[in-house]
Amino acid sequence: RLGSYNGHNGSVWTIDVNWDTTAFVSASADSTVRLWDVQTGRERNIFKLEAPSRCCAFSYDGNRILYTNDDVMGKPCEMYVVDIRARPSEGASARINITQKQLRKVTSSLWGTLDEFIVTGHDNGELVQWDLKSMDEVRREKPHGGQIMDLQTNKDMSFLISSSKDNTAKLFDIETLDHLKTYVTERPINSAAISPLKDHVILGGGQEAIEVTQTSVQTGKFEARFFHLIFEEEFARVKGHFGPINTIAIHPDGKSYASGGEDGLVRVHHFDSDYLDYDIAY
Repeated sequence: RLGSYNGHNGSVWTIDVNWDTTAFVSASADSTVRLWDVQTGRERNIFKLEAPSRCCAFSYDGNRILYTNDDVMGKPCEMYVVDIRARPSEGASARINITQKQLRKVTSSLWGTLDEFIVTGHDNGELVQWDLKSMDEVRREKPHGGQIMDLQTNKDMSFLISSSKDNTAKLFDIETLDHLKTYVTERPINSAAISPLKDHVILGGGQEAIEVTQTSVQTGKFEARFFHLIFEEEFARVKGHFGPINTIAIHPDGKSYASGGEDGLVRVHHFDSDYLDYDIAY
């Protein structure tokens, strides 16, 4: 361990690093969102909310962040957009009452192409696209039958992949939210990532954490699972975790990936030459 970022007093649910990895933002159950200096660990700013914060994300240009809070303790679910160059006293540049728009709690979020819109995933399986100029929804789809756990884009931000408790991950056109591909498993999927190097996606999940103590590693399905992006077929699994995989991130060069699990471990896997050299002709 190189160091720790100390400040939160509750579970940290989401972190996101800006484009040049000089800063990151974290959302926590302690009802705060914090902005950090990556190199020094210094807390640059703190945004206080009246309910636990579930999601946060840096804009592509690194000048704005979005974050959300849960609909608990009588508080509505809301989404905020903040320009981090402004003084903290100026507050959020935009604030949307999600609950008021008859939408369920936001469970995942990301910025769209050129920071012109935002896409949110909800606990009832809905995907919603928000226009940043009008700060209103422009598209709403319901592709999943369960909570959307994670949203990630591909390298050029033309596609997004969603992972859900309904045992599927799905690929969409990020601008139109047109459904393109589906990757099916027999266990909830908590995270899905698109390789920047190959036409592959990596899925992570497994049996619900509450049931893990009653389950063997073999039947819990805790492997990272590899699917072909286009053919939607599974072709490999990587074992290692002794509990559900909560998050997966692929290195920008596509030659390694990291997975974080309910077992308290973060595993970093480097692909061997056989994987990097192999390709499917089609």
